[in-house]
Amino acid sequence: MEEFDLQGREFVELNNLLKLTGWCSSGGVAKMIIAEGCVTVDGQVELRKRCKIRQGQIVEFEGQQVTVV
Repeated sequence: MEEFDLQGREFVELNNLLKLTGWCSSGGVAKMIIAEGCVTVDGQVELRKRCKIRQGQIVEFEGQQVTVV
């Protein structure tokens, strides 16, 4: 499992997180993947592209997991 450091920020938007982790090549691809229901946040399918991901949450996509710290 990877970790993503918020670096003093309160949150990161889900579509940006997918881009920053390298799971998606662009924001447009990230938005499509989220809309298709392929991403979970804390075990639940998340369809909101700009969902605010905060410290302690776990995001999963295609068997990969990242914990936000």
